[in-house]
Amino acid sequence: MKPFNLKSKAPITVCLLLAMMTLTGCWDIRDINHRTLPVVLGISTVEDDQYKVFLKIPEPVEGSMEVKIVSGTGKTISHAVDVISRNMETSVDLLHVKVIMIERKTAEKGMKDIIAGFMRSREVSPKALVTICDQNMDEFFSILSESKNLKGTNMFDYFEKNAGWNPEIALTRIWEVYRSIHSYTRDVAIPLIVTGETTTYEQAGSAVIKNGKMVEQISNDETLLFNAFNNESTHGQIEVLNHASVMIIGNSMDHHTDLTDKQPVLKSRINLKVVVLETRGKTSSVMIKKELSHLLSSRFSSMLATLQESEADILGLGQLYRTKIDRKELKNWRSIYYPNLKSDIQFNIDIQNEGYLRTT
Repeated sequence: MKPFNLKSKAPITVCLLLAMMTLTGCWDIRDINHRTLPVVLGISTVEDDQYKVFLKIPEPVEGSMEVKIVSGTGKTISHAVDVISRNMETSVDLLHVKVIMIERKTAEKGMKDIIAGFMRSREVSPKALVTICDQNMDEFFSILSESKNLKGTNMFDYFEKNAGWNPEIALTRIWEVYRSIHSYTRDVAIPLIVTGETTTYEQAGSAVIKNGKMVEQISNDETLLFNAFNNESTHGQIEVLNHASVMIIGNSMDHHTDLTDKQPVLKSRINLKVVVLETRGKTSSVMIKKELSHLLSSRFSSMLATLQESEADILGLGQLYRTKIDRKELKNWRSIYYPNLKSDIQFNIDIQNEGYLRTT
């Protein structure tokens, strides 16, 4: 019998030890069949400053995707989720949450801690969309649970550009809210959602969020301008005028800025490509351009006045002046510069398809 040669067996021994080290990484693996993957997470505050968390969980049942709604209460959001997980037969995993819904009264108190918690824990993707529930959240999810149209991911589909999204719906994600909380020159708008009478959801405008707190509300029509300033396409938006209805198929804009004695002046030119859908009585392309330009200009002026009064810069106009204002002064943008901003906005309408309209 040959004596055991330690040197000749050393490479094999090292390989076996390395294999054993890698295998230990799977000791806490949890099969997907034993995990619950909610797509919507609702948050409201209840008595004693506790959080009530709602989870909308898709469940495959005999070839279809049904929905289960569960809720729990805790001192923190993580505690509330843990309470839900404790009472379920599977473990709750928030990694696939697509939409965060926050009740309006909670948003008006402030969402800094909620947003910072999501960014810190990383249990929810920073790309998840944020929306505000403009009704009691218990009532909201109670109505949804009784709806026959409720499917697994239908709320996410509501915001999906390839499905139910509309240019009047703001798309704001967790990381954008977090950035606005720590920015001197940029705030955000978040869609306000309620249950609909004939549809599953209904948008009730957009919440204006300043430093993580809801301070104002704008209409659906005004949200279109917010999206245009945030480089979201306005394609498909239909505007109804006195003598016609048109559909916007493209938009672009350019700005000229000036700053003199802490007086910001903004000259903007927004180019819109539209097609005519319907007309009423005798009309012409000149008349349609004039009506559309007047409608959008008055809408923009009204919205900007409201935003300046609340000192919330959701259009990100302060970004245009970052190179003109000293860094130490930027913190005063919302309180000193922004309320005094003078704007001159011009809409350039290009009708792509006039149909049988007379152009003279």
